Amino acid sequence: MRRIEQPGTGTPERIQWAACHGLRFPMALQAGLPLLEAVRRGFAAAGFTSGVVKLDGLALSPFAYVMPALSETPEHAAFYSATFRPGGIARVEVGAMTFGQRDGAPFFHAHALWTEAGGKRSGGHILPDETVVAETITVPAVGLDGAAFVAEPDSETNFKLFGPQAAPILGASREGRFFALRVKPNIDFCGALEAFCREQDIRAATIHGGVGSTIGARLADGGVVENFATEVAITGGAIAESEASIDVALVDYTSALASGRLVRGNNPVLMTFELVVEAR
Repeated sequence: MRRIEQPGTGTPERIQWAACHGLRFPMALQAGLPLLEAVRRGFAAAGFTSGVVKLDGLALSPFAYVMPALSETPEHAAFYSATFRPGGIARVEVGAMTFGQRDGAPFFHAHALWTEAGGKRSGGHILPDETVVAETITVPAVGLDGAAFVAEPDSETNFKLFGPQAAPILGASREGRFFALRVKPNIDFCGALEAFCREQDIRAATIHGGVGSTIGARLADGGVVENFATEVAITGGAIAESEASIDVALVDYTSALASGRLVRGNNPVLMTFELVVEAR
């Protein structure tokens, strides 16, 4: 299986996780607000401080993003491009967001594919500080109670990355059995989810959110992404009969876009992958 050497040393466990309660709810994002503030308000209104959001249909302007890029130094295995700021309104086709805390303040990690005002299709990593909601919209979200995503320095990749941590019970409306996960580098993504569900005696599950990167991609329709540096959003995912079915959209460092279902056993994580698993 494909592998990219990271600059630092990782931990033996390749999945970081926290059990929690959760709630699926519709989140209203208000036009004119910075996307980070709009999402913060949306979670706060439902009684949560962390969770995941589906971004399909979101209109953004102003809008800033970066794409995956090769690293110019040995400090990182891959890096980010310069910042792009397309004019007009960009409309997200598909996208996912992880929302939590970084340096004691609200923060998000979001990947998406979108169409820009001139018709160009593109994708990448949405920047929280320079992106504004252009049109009010309601999007699906999952709030976490008893766990939160918190960004901390990662010695393996030399990035500050979201990872799940146990958190105080907030007393928000909640339901079901949820797990916040981070899958670490150089392990097959589908295989990691399948193994985790077996260990937790989860026979069926729904995947919520899903933001990360894979070492290229191998898709079920025969599609192949050879370039190793990608940014990926899960567009739909489930575990059934011990098998993961994960649909994704991605952009690689050459700006090429791809989408489809990941081949089980042949899609290792590059840097990280965050998601929420809801047992059914």
